[in-house]
Amino acid sequence: MFSKFRNLIFKIDPEIAHNLAIKSLKLNFVSNIFDENKNDPMFETKLFGKKLDNPIGLAAGFDKNAEVYNSIFKLGFGFVEVGTVTPLKQYGNPKPRIFRLLEDQALINRLGFNNLGAENVSSRIRLNKPNGLIGINLGPNKDTQNRLNDYLIGLRTFHDIADYITVNISSPNTENLREFHEEKKFDELMNSISNEKEKLNSNVPMVVKISPDIKENQIEKITSILITHKVKGVIISNTTEDNRDNLKNISKHEKGGLSGKPLEQKSNLLIKKFYSFLNGKIDIIGVGGIDSGKSAYDKFLAGASFLQLYTGMVYQGPNIVSKIKKELKQILIDKKVKNFKEIIGKSDY
Repeated sequence: MFSKFRNLIFKIDPEIAHNLAIKSLKLNFVSNIFDENKNDPMFETKLFGKKLDNPIGLAAGFDKNAEVYNSIFKLGFGFVEVGTVTPLKQYGNPKPRIFRLLEDQALINRLGFNNLGAENVSSRIRLNKPNGLIGINLGPNKDTQNRLNDYLIGLRTFHDIADYITVNISSPNTENLREFHEEKKFDELMNSISNEKEKLNSNVPMVVKISPDIKENQIEKITSILITHKVKGVIISNTTEDNRDNLKNISKHEKGGLSGKPLEQKSNLLIKKFYSFLNGKIDIIGVGGIDSGKSAYDKFLAGASFLQLYTGMVYQGPNIVSKIKKELKQILIDKKVKNFKEIIGKSDY
């Protein structure tokens, strides 16, 4: 069905198309997706102690302002991450700021954390109880004088309503944000968050979203800090500023973060490296280029326990979770696997 409308949708400016998708979900124009593999034991799992129908989540960036998460659950997603949310409302970067790279099955965005602010988003969630597991992705305001404190404001605002909170230190569209990957700054940030959680008497699981462009020698240091501060999950990865040379679309050199198929192998390689250092102590949520059962399978083999996608839905449509599960199920049956968790980190499958 989506394929019939895709050419028409792709004639519309990407940000306008996104806003129309949000409105359609708000008005329930997108009905429940038929999923023949719903409640299939092959995909059942738990994220931070809470049962999921499947391990496929919607990445942050789609439902920035917590407007349609319950409609998204109807599309079959196992969990939804809202945001990125900053303490204060902000417009983000000047338009145009999203570019489709059709030939590359990719997007470039330089949105810059456009959102309505923490209090607005928090009020919406409190008034509209989520029908599934929901995470909140936090970032700092562009003009803040204290970025570290902005994360603490987000934690204080959402700790009692989020199933988990993601600390986004990896967007390429907020200047110098990725400096938080440096050992001293990262340790200081995570220590401040741990102390704030203690003050709040909060047990909300913390997750960190990592850049795919980190240096090799940073991986062990980052994993050590994650373990020290009892972080529960790591999202690998955000969008990349690299990987442009082999792209075909004329927009390939637009400034911003690249997502979709060109990120897939880079993300998988980084997941493998983190998996080897983490030794199962922290769950990995794999992101980047997931649009099929095979791409999901490869993420699990690399070491991801859960998945997130966004760009894949732009190209494959709202039934993407059902499509992935159907294809993945056949792969697992062929491999004589009873539950996907059996293949996590098992590159010999």
